[in-house]
Amino acid sequence: MEFRSFEGNAADRPAAGSESTGRVLVVGPYLRERRGDAEASAYAHVRDTEARLEEAVGLARAIDLEVIEAVAAPLSQIRPATYLGKGKVEEIAGLIAANEIGIVVMDCALSPIQQRNLEKELKAKVLDRTGLILEIFGRRAKTKEGTLQVELAHLNYQRSRLVRSWTHLERQRGGFGFMGGPGETQIEADRRMIGDRIGRLEADLKKVQATRRLHRAGRQRVPYRVVALVGYTNAGKSTLFNRLTRADVQAEDMLFATLDPTLRALTLPHGGKAMLSDTVGFISNLPTQLVAAFRATLEEVLEADIILHVRDISHEDAEAQQSDVDNVLRQLGIDMDAGAGARILEVWNKIDRFSEEERENLANIAARRPTESPVFMVSAVTGEGVNELLTAIEDRLAATRITLDLTIDAADGAGISWLHRNAEVLVKELHEGHFDMTVRVDETKRDVVINRFNAVLRAD
Repeated sequence: MEFRSFEGNAADRPAAGSESTGRVLVVGPYLRERRGDAEASAYAHVRDTEARLEEAVGLARAIDLEVIEAVAAPLSQIRPATYLGKGKVEEIAGLIAANEIGIVVMDCALSPIQQRNLEKELKAKVLDRTGLILEIFGRRAKTKEGTLQVELAHLNYQRSRLVRSWTHLERQRGGFGFMGGPGETQIEADRRMIGDRIGRLEADLKKVQATRRLHRAGRQRVPYRVVALVGYTNAGKSTLFNRLTRADVQAEDMLFATLDPTLRALTLPHGGKAMLSDTVGFISNLPTQLVAAFRATLEEVLEADIILHVRDISHEDAEAQQSDVDNVLRQLGIDMDAGAGARILEVWNKIDRFSEEERENLANIAARRPTESPVFMVSAVTGEGVNELLTAIEDRLAATRITLDLTIDAADGAGISWLHRNAEVLVKELHEGHFDMTVRVDETKRDVVINRFNAVLRAD
């Protein structure tokens, strides 16, 4: 069993001013890849153990936990009772006692029984990967919708774990009067209370989602198209978002630095406009509760005209991270194998971390990609490659629109105003009391413009 110590290394401790919430041991119980072992090879062969452990440490630090040790514990098989083998459990228990550790983060999904048994054996609080991510989301969500979604996901997770909860769940409460009977058990009462709260949250979410649909319908009545950013957490989406829109969305070198979706106007090179949406970052083994809870928020991705898949191309696990993002997109209903990839532009971010020679190698790799799935190399920090990306976005949006020529009386203020609101005005020249205009419109507005303004399709 390999481990890394973080105690005494000032650079790896929580930042000054942050409050640590406990001394933590991070355990990476990763299955060894074995021939014929589908469970192990489906995931382990594409991921570097060191990178996985470092990611787990980053998740723990994201909620200000003080990571004392990080332990890689290779497994040949998963034990039903404790996930880990007996020897590993004893070894970790000794490490906990020696370092006065109070919390153990297991970088895996534990069953309620496994979690309860580990807590008994280790004499410490045990948090699995799902619970840790839920804790992070609970701290970071700021909007009403985000808060409701996180609480709903957390309650669904908690309801499945009442069997491992506190000792008072084994007691019963008496009924009323002499005929009341033994009453319901505490665990039944807790489960009922959680069920009632889930029902109320789902009702509240439906109202918020209805409001979001109204906002989306309002945006669809104007000529703004939607471009959505997706990517692995900490890939630099928010930094790129700020660079493209000159916004000030929180962007830190931290997992899940931003959670709540943000929309800003995006100005394209020739003056056109689009809406840019920054969404929550994805991560490997993203809890199914969160995928379901955030489905409404991620509808911005489903409805987007263009999806920018932002990748941290400097990360040692960049290929595995790409696979994880593709898997989540498939869960959302975007079938990457059925042509949906045509509206996805892949963005290789953080190229400022490479030498000139390494950049040339990356450029050669990108150049060999098929023309229908191009790659754009950018640095959200320095701005390198951003102009080329914006041009590609504009060209991709224009490819699905129709260009029309028309002449309109300069005195027709209402008509000119309508065109500016409902079309992209490419050319507008005044000639003897009338405007010669070239506009670009969606297919849905083609007949309206042709009939109202006697427009004609542009010859070229």
